[in-house]
Amino acid sequence: MSHGVARTVRAGRHTVEVHRPDKVLFPAGSGRDGSGGEEYTKGDLVDYYRAVAPFMLPHLRGRPLMLERHPDGVDGPRFMQKNTPEHYPDWISRVEVAKEGGTVCHTVCDDTATLLYLADQAALTLHRWLSRAGDADRPDRMVFDLDPAGDDFPRVREAAVLLGELLDGIGLPSALMTTGSRGLHVIVPLRAGQDFDEVREFARDVADTLAAAHPDRLTTAARKKDRGDRLYLDIQRNAYAQTAVAPYSVRALPGAPVATPLSWDQLDDPGLHARRWTVADAVEQARTRPWDGVMSRARALAPARRRLSALRG
Repeated sequence: MSHGVARTVRAGRHTVEVHRPDKVLFPAGSGRDGSGGEEYTKGDLVDYYRAVAPFMLPHLRGRPLMLERHPDGVDGPRFMQKNTPEHYPDWISRVEVAKEGGTVCHTVCDDTATLLYLADQAALTLHRWLSRAGDADRPDRMVFDLDPAGDDFPRVREAAVLLGELLDGIGLPSALMTTGSRGLHVIVPLRAGQDFDEVREFARDVADTLAAAHPDRLTTAARKKDRGDRLYLDIQRNAYAQTAVAPYSVRALPGAPVATPLSWDQLDDPGLHARRWTVADAVEQARTRPWDGVMSRARALAPARRRLSALRG
């Protein structure tokens, strides 16, 4: 079966060749129950990433990436790629970071051409570090992953409200994002002054405070068997070399859902769920600039730590 001739896409100073643009990456009705929405091809993926690039790139620039690649589409094998292959064009940014016993050369996505090249490589989902290449040990983002026991979005919504109120109370601005899977991420912009251990310890104190106040609904238990049907407040991404799904990334799930930023007001929308936006409408949501003003309000943790200690008595 032929998947069509290659297509050439111009992006800034570079030209990207899209191979087999008609290749289906998301088959129609690929959910287990035959659901799963539209069919999407590699060409559709490239078109989506090209359209969303102006909104997505600010969240990618300068950050090491882990790429989730599905060369045969969502029903085929998955590859998690940290090291940048030698055949990648030399105009694609890379950064070498320390790991136990050596280094890893991560891809960095600084421009639209790189984003399109990665889409051509069937890198459906981009997972980013919470720190930047120049200061890899010091995160400028803190992430709480609200992970429900089942596909229970009302629980997620309720946990987000409680967490948002607590963060507000200790003077930390926060932003919301659907994961494109089952939950929400609550993201706090930080001044990059503290290391990962300090940030993770603080995130754990916040999560423990919240779980202690609502022990029947929330938990920080890392083991699934200890959670019951409570929502898991996951703070594990706040560690060196850990990643979180990047804003506006496509998820490797039926219907091509997208991890999509939203405003706190939109949490009240009865139609909201974790897979609410897909490649068909995530760009429209991006154009509303739901995080406007939040990411520029980075805070140091020391004042928030004092307020949290006072709260915990």
